[in-house]
Amino acid sequence: MPELLEKSKLNIAMFPWIAMGHITPFIHVANELAKRGHSVSILIPKKAILQLGHNNLYPHLIKFHIVSVPQVEGLPPGAETASDIDVSPFNPLALAFQAMSTQVNTLLCTLKPDIVFYDFAHWIPNLAAKIGFKTVFYNVICAAFWAITIVPARHFPKDRVLTEQELSQPPKGYPSSTVVLRRHEAWTLSTLPLECGDTTFDVVITAAMQGCDAIANRSCRELEGPMCDYLSAQYNKPVLLSGPVLPEAPVGKLEEKWDTWLSKFKPKSVIYCAFGSQLKMQKNQFQELVLGFEMTGLPFFIALPKPKGAKSIEEALPEGFLERVGGRGVVYGGWVQQTHILNHPSVGCFVSHCGYGSMWESLLSDSQIVLVPYLADQILNTRMLTEELKVAVEVQRGAMGWFSKEDLCKAIKFVMDEDSKLGNMVKHNHEKWKETFLSPGFMDNYMDNFIEQLYQLLV
Repeated sequence: MPELLEKSKLNIAMFPWIAMGHITPFIHVANELAKRGHSVSILIPKKAILQLGHNNLYPHLIKFHIVSVPQVEGLPPGAETASDIDVSPFNPLALAFQAMSTQVNTLLCTLKPDIVFYDFAHWIPNLAAKIGFKTVFYNVICAAFWAITIVPARHFPKDRVLTEQELSQPPKGYPSSTVVLRRHEAWTLSTLPLECGDTTFDVVITAAMQGCDAIANRSCRELEGPMCDYLSAQYNKPVLLSGPVLPEAPVGKLEEKWDTWLSKFKPKSVIYCAFGSQLKMQKNQFQELVLGFEMTGLPFFIALPKPKGAKSIEEALPEGFLERVGGRGVVYGGWVQQTHILNHPSVGCFVSHCGYGSMWESLLSDSQIVLVPYLADQILNTRMLTEELKVAVEVQRGAMGWFSKEDLCKAIKFVMDEDSKLGNMVKHNHEKWKETFLSPGFMDNYMDNFIEQLYQLLV
């Protein structure tokens, strides 16, 4: 859009929730803004900068500013991101996050941004009125999550807990009959990550979305158009779409030891499994998972944190597991280059929790997709991929999210068996959607339109 070149470049600040799955997409959208000449200041803890700073492709325009995480009751020493704590209804990191407002206020007074992007920091609009900037609630997970969990809560007294039936019943006007939580899945909402003291998750997010000048979604109309229109009507404000905002290609090379190991196997034969950095499984469910991979008879690479109560990944493995799988299986507890692994020629299947970032990475990969969601937003993402786009299969599970090794093995076999009708169907649909998302100009057009809408906020 040539007219953008005639305008003054934007000065944008960003303060995301301090979880890797939130900070990373903020950096990705910062790269797209900087690519077009705009300057961006990202306010995050030092540990996050050390872990994610390499994603900054335009260091002359994108600057990181350290905000320290104050020590609060219940927060482990040295914890600075959500990866440092277990998922639980009470989240001390959320208390610390709220307490960072004074630091953020000081930085924003100095930076004097035109626009501030935020998500869980519901107090940012209060600073906007004092300092003088516009605000964008930048949503990095599916729009359905806010529509189906936060919108219903707004219509009930704050002191009343919604029943499972109410939580599993889509609100009036909700635009999908498939991207829903089923009644037995309403328990997942008890794991919402920002319950702290008297401040609950729905109160925080409702305030964050009501107070902003515009809601922005890391999505596109092809995927979530009706859902975004629904949110716009509920909050009576514009919903901007940035597109999925993912790097066109991974930066750098895959670590040599993993490249060497993966290259031992035939093209599209290796199963890769990762559930993000936050989810720590119970030891018995972890063992059921790895046994399911063993049952497939296929090579596999599992990248998961050590399960709860285990001193190491090796200690948590079933007896005799390593001897039985030999060199065809890796179970690793450290960080890996997921995008690089998914782009490796030997990888043919991605077993994922269907977090929003992993969802997009799977859609833009050539791998078959098997989903094991745990949290509410992951379940909604899974419904989108399995029941609307029909590009993936979900592992069947019982109450409270438990699955058997047999069900995991069965789902993988469905998509990896060359003679499987289901596997060929989801592969065909996946290829069509990938072609759409990667078509020339698709992502650039979304970002150019997004920036034009940001300018309109300043008028």
